[in-house]
Amino acid sequence: MTLIKSISGIRGIVGGKSGEALTPIDVVKFAAAYGTWLRRTNPQNLKVVIGRDARLSGEMVSRLVAATLQGVGLSVIDLGLSTTPTVEIAVTMENAGGGIILTASHNPIQWNALKLLNHEGQFINEAEGEEVLRIADAEDFIFVDVKKLGSYTTDDTYLQKHIDHILALPLVDVAAITAANFRIVVDAVNSTGGIFVPALLEALGVQTKNIKKLNCDPTGNFAHNPEPLPEHLREISKALNDGSFNLGIVVDPDVDRLALMCEDGSPFGEEYTLVAVADFVLKNTPGNTVSNLSSTAALRDVTVKAGGNYFASAVGEVNVVTKMKEQNAIIGGEGNGGVIYPESHYGRDALVGIALFLTHLAKFGKTVSVMRKSYPSYYISKNKIELTPDINVDNILSRIQTKYSKQPLSTIDGVRIEFDREWVHLRKSNTEPIIRIYSESETQTTAINLANKIISDIKEIISEPKK
Repeated sequence: MTLIKSISGIRGIVGGKSGEALTPIDVVKFAAAYGTWLRRTNPQNLKVVIGRDARLSGEMVSRLVAATLQGVGLSVIDLGLSTTPTVEIAVTMENAGGGIILTASHNPIQWNALKLLNHEGQFINEAEGEEVLRIADAEDFIFVDVKKLGSYTTDDTYLQKHIDHILALPLVDVAAITAANFRIVVDAVNSTGGIFVPALLEALGVQTKNIKKLNCDPTGNFAHNPEPLPEHLREISKALNDGSFNLGIVVDPDVDRLALMCEDGSPFGEEYTLVAVADFVLKNTPGNTVSNLSSTAALRDVTVKAGGNYFASAVGEVNVVTKMKEQNAIIGGEGNGGVIYPESHYGRDALVGIALFLTHLAKFGKTVSVMRKSYPSYYISKNKIELTPDINVDNILSRIQTKYSKQPLSTIDGVRIEFDREWVHLRKSNTEPIIRIYSESETQTTAINLANKIISDIKEIISEPKK
């Protein structure tokens, strides 16, 4: 079983022994720690928003979290089936002290997680996360007496509020999208995107009859691996093959990652979601951009071409947002299809990404595949090594850093090594017990070979006899 505690929350496989998996005891302990931290840091604001994706454990986890937050004296507003960006927006609209999103994002069906927000609807920072972990480990929480229990209310209005918020963005052109008469296939992996994405498309002017829904029943029984990678998207690719549609849209279970499919069924490339949306934004509002160290260099190229400056951050939404604020970036995100558009809010939002991309596509006037070919062509090889308890990740990173010390290096998040116009980035995942190894080149073969070379180096280090 697996339980991962990090500054961004607690994530694990549901079921098993307490402390080794995400059990009801662990959920209550961590919710109590977060609620206690919220009360201590903002005692004048005892309101908190929660929402969940559709995964099978969501209802159970939601009831546990809501009751625990009430028990520490917080008033809970429960959005029910929702999305990560919707909860983020609701925190600010409700003037709440914080929020919790109950989702394991792209992780498989047996996982769930508590993702923690501050009063700005943004993920808590490292210091705040460490304090929540300290409170949980020390069980440094006290529940209130019966007369001070928090209230519990539900609110199902935020689907429409989120859509209205998107429609009000100056760069979203409903008239242009309506006139384009798009035909679109949607794959929402049987989670909440099946509710939110079709509703958004209709509000943007896409006719209901022109929307083909795949896996859009929010049952939580994921029809395929929920991470929106090409190898998991054969069904939507097949649906696009007959040429009847202009675009395929794929979201992960909590709708903060957006993957696009071309009209011929080929992947647009998850890395290029942000590139295309940023290109559109930059053409209308020039400025700076940010993505993380594991994201494609194509965003840098597009930004420089538009006269802006590109900056890289450590992996993780909170790190990207921090760098965006520092550099006054007008758009940013992560190469996993995560678009962060500050004009809307500082959070990855697939719904905002859809609205901006469709406006871009309508005004581009050509096919999605032609748009994709208009951008610098890079290839990323994404690999991972499963971790066992005896693997010393810090030693591996240190040894790799030493071996490639003559190359330009970044150590702000694992080790990122530059090789002329190629790079490789290896780091320990915050969400899974793995080392991620990403590499990029202008050719697929070189990217794969570069990744395989580093993987070989790592395996050689792991296989060395213990001293």
